[in-house]
Amino acid sequence: MTDTQQVWLTQDGYERLKSELLQLVRERAGDISEGVRSGIGGTGRDGSDEQAAADRRERNQRIRKLQQMLQDPIVGQEPPDDGIAEQGMVLTVAFGDDPDEETFLLAEREQDAYPDVEICSPDSPLGRALVGAAEGERREYRLPDGRSMTVTLVRAVPYSPGAAV
Repeated sequence: MTDTQQVWLTQDGYERLKSELLQLVRERAGDISEGVRSGIGGTGRDGSDEQAAADRRERNQRIRKLQQMLQDPIVGQEPPDDGIAEQGMVLTVAFGDDPDEETFLLAEREQDAYPDVEICSPDSPLGRALVGAAEGERREYRLPDGRSMTVTLVRAVPYSPGAAV
């Protein structure tokens, strides 16, 4: 996720992530006050303390990510139904000459925010290739192994929570 790109979220997704952030901050505050009461400075002598330290690091990373995502999101605004790929659109695509199609939401990869749909990040190679594409447009992007792949945007419609994707 880039620092300048706004994150698109449904109202429900925003509320879920905000609630998760609040819970994580509460847990962190509890750990800090517990450490002060017990006189432990955050370092331990056994394996459980190492695991606790790893859990704290992971929680702090998640807090930072959520804070960044929730700093200035686009919340609840449905993108225009103009057939152009952008965040908040459900995209149906075809890869190469494969007749099978795949459908996913173009949004940040936060499964808890969109539990009913597959997600493709706009920052992924596929997402970057599709942003701004019009229905019927064919684009090319690089796979992690260096090969290139073509993708055709078959359909782009605004995301509707609860709709079958």
